[in-house]
This record gives sequence, C-alpha cells and structure tokens, in this order.
Amino acid sequence: MKVVVITGGIGSGKSIACSFLEEEYGWPVYNADSKVKELYVKSGSLVKNIETALERSFCDENGRFVPALLASVIFSDRKALETVESLVFPELMADFKNWKSYHNDSDYVILESATILEKPALKDVGDVIVVIDAPVDLRVERASERDSLSADVIFSRVKNQPLMNDISSCRGLDVDYVVLNDSTLDNLYIKLRKIAEKLL
Repeated sequence: MKVVVITGGIGSGKSIACSFLEEEYGWPVYNADSKVKELYVKSGSLVKNIETALERSFCDENGRFVPALLASVIFSDRKALETVESLVFPELMADFKNWKSYHNDSDYVILESATILEKPALKDVGDVIVVIDAPVDLRVERASERDSLSADVIFSRVKNQPLMNDISSCRGLDVDYVVLNDSTLDNLYIKLRKIAEKLL
C-alpha cells in the first residue's frame, strides 16, 4: 500500500480532488483536518493539554469544546499554532496508522492535509505528494463562499500557509505533481486522471 498525499492551500480544491480520486479509483481518503476535530472529541486529554499549554479555555459554559475559539487563536498566532500542532500531530499519526490497517486491500490510500509540507513531523508520511494549486485571489473567493466567512478572515488564514502561497518553493520538497486548479472541474479531473493512470 502506498500513501498519496493531497495538499494545497485553503480554497485550492484539494477536497474536491480527493473526492474524485476516491469515487473514480476507490482510493480511501483520510482527511487530516476532519480527523483532528474528531480527536478533540475522542481524546479526553488532548483539549486539556492544549488549554494548559496556551493558558486559556476553549470550552463553552457547559464544558463543551468550541473549535472556533481555538481556530481564532491559532490562525492569528504562529507560536500558538506550533504549540497545538506539537500536541496534536503524534495522536493524529497514530490514528492514521490505525486507519490504514483497515484498508490493507487498497493499493493506494489518500492523506488529505493542508499543511503537511510545512511540518517536519509529517515529512515522511507520503509516498507520492500532489499539490493542488490556484491563484490566491481565487482561493480566497472559493473559501469565503464555502465557509460563509469574509474575504478578510479567509485571507488571514491564507497568510498562515506561506508555503502554499509560493508553490514554486514546493518543488524542492520532494513534490511529485503540482496541479493547477484555476479552470473547470472537468479540467481538474483530466489532470488528476493522468496522474492516477501513471501511478497505476
């Protein structure tokens, strides 16, 4: 089994690419962002450790974790983001390893992650790395519409992914394919089919 990493900045279209490859080729997808949110719920100690490290609460008056409170901090504070990731990534990789064990019959599985290329702890996870790219203005527009957030809010998050804003710098990071998604979905699918057929 080989791991195909699909990465890209906010609004690049990486989730659409993953959905296409799963539907077209049957490659299971592990969405790291979604799994992290699940870990906040499943792991009783994770949120407490984050709150201790950042010295503030991210729960409501009923003690329920509020992801938006944490997001508002880590998307505006690089040091806080790194602190949270140092706590989250070990649990995430353990969960990913366990998830892979249920898909041993697949030749390929997909790990979807927005930030994997910027994180040394995740450096050697993938066998094939595919970057989905699009102009920053287009990415901000897509994400703003998708998440019903202002362009300013989205752009502040985009700035926290510096590597994804300069795709040319990715080419020195063992990236196998860069897919420009600045046109139609059909055009994106054609490019993804070419990659998939090469891998097969």
